[in-house]
Amino acid sequence: MITRRTFLPAATALLAVPAYVRRAAAAGTQLDLATVWPDGNFHTVNAKRFAAEVAKATGNAVTINVQSGGALGFKGPEQLAAVRDGLVPMADVLNNQQIGEEPVMGTEGVSFLVGSFDELKVLHKYLMPEYERIAARNNQKFLYIVPWPTQYIHLKTPITSLDNLRGVRIRSSDKATADMATLLGGAGTMMPWGEVVPALASGRIEGVATSATSGVDGRFWEFLKVAYRTNHTFSSQLVSINLDTWNKLSAADRAKIEEVAKRLQPEFWAVAAQDDATSAKKLSDGGMQVVDPAPEMMAEMRRRTAPIKEEFLKRVPAARPIITAYLAELGRS
Repeated sequence: MITRRTFLPAATALLAVPAYVRRAAAAGTQLDLATVWPDGNFHTVNAKRFAAEVAKATGNAVTINVQSGGALGFKGPEQLAAVRDGLVPMADVLNNQQIGEEPVMGTEGVSFLVGSFDELKVLHKYLMPEYERIAARNNQKFLYIVPWPTQYIHLKTPITSLDNLRGVRIRSSDKATADMATLLGGAGTMMPWGEVVPALASGRIEGVATSATSGVDGRFWEFLKVAYRTNHTFSSQLVSINLDTWNKLSAADRAKIEEVAKRLQPEFWAVAAQDDATSAKKLSDGGMQVVDPAPEMMAEMRRRTAPIKEEFLKRVPAARPIITAYLAELGRS
């Protein structure tokens, strides 16, 4: 017989079970995927398409529920550890925000190391075996990787030389980009995405180094006036799944999920390339100038930030053979 006395503790215990576990008991295997990006961001759109394709391929035996906008409470730098520790079964992890846990994940972020998607594909050829080892020792599996598009420096006012950046507080998602902003003359400031718009509104920062995509997400035209297309660094999102969760899936479902990830990854890269053009237009339509820096300014940027690569290699020796092989294939030093 169920009484109020017996029902309430039981109900409380049920609510203490994570939502994705309660759903799993009801219908197949249901997995939450945490992402800090909003619904309109192309990485979130990609993740939702991946989820739909996984459900289709597995006959709804595996359902992925994309939790966007940081709804589960995990900030970007926490995503790798959250999946590792089983706090969430899946996440969309920004690689260069995980350098506190895994320094080699900052390789793409070395200033001006990579100049295009084609060059990034070459780097990934040498980088992904190390990423597989990183995933394994962090109790997870990376399913697919998709880059952010061209990077910009978004500012309140146009500049005629790098001297105009002196003291300007520029938000960066990772240490390498913050160091770059400082070497350019500004004041590089590391900050999770969720704090950027409030910091712009309060004047705590006066610029942001990020993609046009994020500029649209943050409606930068409400705070800033110009976006310089510097393409200074690359970063990528990795959709990851907890290894314990992965191993509980059937071998057939695991194979289907891997096939979906492999099939969609090239399409997602194409989406990233197109999103840059679309987002840059939205910034312009919002009232911002979108500017290609003068060749002389770009050359000065590269000159000032040249020490970053050597400092990175000294600090992260595991990256040296990766970068050496990458530059050798490109015929660069």
